[in-house]
Amino acid sequence: MRFAGKVAVVTGAASGIGKAAVLKLAGEGAHVFAADIDEAGGRALAEQSNGKISFIRCDVTVPADIEALMNAAAAKAGGIDIVFNNAAAGGDRAPIDEITPEGWDRTMDLVLKSVAMGIRYAAPHMKGRKGASIVNTASVAALGAGYSPIAYAVAKAGVLHLSKVAATDLAQYGIRVNAICPGFINTNIFTASLDVPGELKTQANAVIAEMSANAQPVARGGQPEDIANAVAYLASEESSFMTGTHLLVDGGLTIGQRHAWDKETPGIFDALLAMEEATKAGSPA
Repeated sequence: MRFAGKVAVVTGAASGIGKAAVLKLAGEGAHVFAADIDEAGGRALAEQSNGKISFIRCDVTVPADIEALMNAAAAKAGGIDIVFNNAAAGGDRAPIDEITPEGWDRTMDLVLKSVAMGIRYAAPHMKGRKGASIVNTASVAALGAGYSPIAYAVAKAGVLHLSKVAATDLAQYGIRVNAICPGFINTNIFTASLDVPGELKTQANAVIAEMSANAQPVARGGQPEDIANAVAYLASEESSFMTGTHLLVDGGLTIGQRHAWDKETPGIFDALLAMEEATKAGSPA
């Protein structure tokens, strides 16, 4: 029970990595405030928790929502000990020679600005609390090209650097700030923005799960729980000598994707785009 008596806030909490993190933190004793725009999913998570999880609706592209979330959690629980700034999506998929200013800004608001404002509005409620820890979701896309569309990659690189510089700003208050860089994790993030019917998104998720088992040296697909375990470590006293850095949890993806040595195997992102194009052309997915 590493988090007994602790108060945690998790964004993007209704599914995927966020949900796994909520369950992990609550399972080890924390009172978790789970935030998401998915009200049905968030409320279902809270209702099954015997009071360990509280749901608060929050659209992280709206700074006022983030401020209200942190204020509400602190008011109800007396402060905040742990924040997991996790909410994000794939954003605009256009290449740099086609992306619009509006598409770029939407992606930055969702993926990067939301994290900055999560830190901004949580920090006043975390000052002086023993073991205060902020964890931000970055990505392998922050470390190199070819893992995601360009706007998402740049935003996640921003999250990585934001975590470093925020750690220096907040060290005087005893607040640690770290990031986590997931590889290909079996969630809906890859298909959420695909321009295909819902049933094909389900099919695409199955394709991703199958491909990800062979995408990196560790021969299995990454699971939300893999990231939740790392988040719990960064949030706990076990990592008390770590701040301004990141954990890479990618199954070895960044040391070599399978298609780097097996030319018959396409990259996951390339395969998803091919599925979308085939659907638009009326071909079988």
